[in-house]
Amino acid sequence: MIWEIIGDALRISALAGFGIAGILTILIWKQNLRTRVTYIRLVVQAVASAALFYLFSKPIPLSYYLLLFPLTLFFGRLYCGWLCPFGFLMDLISQLKRIFRKTYRILPDRLNKSLHKLRYLLLLFFLLLPILLWIMDPPPNPDLAVVKLQYLIGPFQPYTVLIDPIMPLVVPWTSPFSLNSIYFNYPYAQNIVTYVSGDFGLAIAVFFVGLTLISSLLFRRPWCRFCPTGSSLAILNRLKGFKWAPLLYIEKNEEKCKDCEVCKIACPMQVSELYEQKNGRISSSQCILCARCVESCPHPDAIKLRMARKALFKSRNSAGKIPKWIRKLILRSK
Repeated sequence: MIWEIIGDALRISALAGFGIAGILTILIWKQNLRTRVTYIRLVVQAVASAALFYLFSKPIPLSYYLLLFPLTLFFGRLYCGWLCPFGFLMDLISQLKRIFRKTYRILPDRLNKSLHKLRYLLLLFFLLLPILLWIMDPPPNPDLAVVKLQYLIGPFQPYTVLIDPIMPLVVPWTSPFSLNSIYFNYPYAQNIVTYVSGDFGLAIAVFFVGLTLISSLLFRRPWCRFCPTGSSLAILNRLKGFKWAPLLYIEKNEEKCKDCEVCKIACPMQVSELYEQKNGRISSSQCILCARCVESCPHPDAIKLRMARKALFKSRNSAGKIPKWIRKLILRSK
């Protein structure tokens, strides 16, 4: 037992060491301050994916993962922006598009906000799914142990839908998607195959994978705009009495802002509140705290990423220059 604990500690320490080494390398290598945070975020996402692979190799009950959600009361959607393996995949696609100098399409504001509202309906559906399954197939014994066995252990686990984006893209268990004994996971695909058996279920899963990948080539972080997991991570902060709670948040300085619209265009989620709001803390539940707005803003101290009262990162003076790809998107949106 003690050797297993020591082994786990060494593996976690090694992952942390790789992450720190990667961040230090970027700080030395990347002289362009505008892209430093982007590359640091990619390193953190890669290390987080490896850590999640190791975490899911352990027999930790599903209920333990669900207990992690209340922690987001203080960190909002930090997980979405910096740790989510599915978000990591979409960010890698973004980097490939940038290498080939391809710009993204901009969704109309009304449609974008409608997609964000849709995520709450999806969340409500998945939360009520066990009740629907209960009606369709009531358990022979309504004891708590039997209910937990049916809905948290299997064969159908409706609440696993909420942790699907948390699972790494390469998994330590057998899955329908494999290559040379390496098993892959794609969010929601496993659940589709489980709930819809046969070739029809596999066809739906393949269609879903293709649809989300193609949409990721056209729009930045398309699934994140109506992800039910993302909405569950931010739902507490939507309540009026808890808007003070997030310790990590974006803040805007009205006096330093020049209304250039760069922050709105640079944001992968197209959070319009940052551009529309005049001053103070940005409390939008759409924000995934990726700090892309802070990184891209050409006006010093106009936007800051804060942890409590301490500024972790703030926009810097770049002689008022706006990146070419953002200028193109600004012109396209008008």
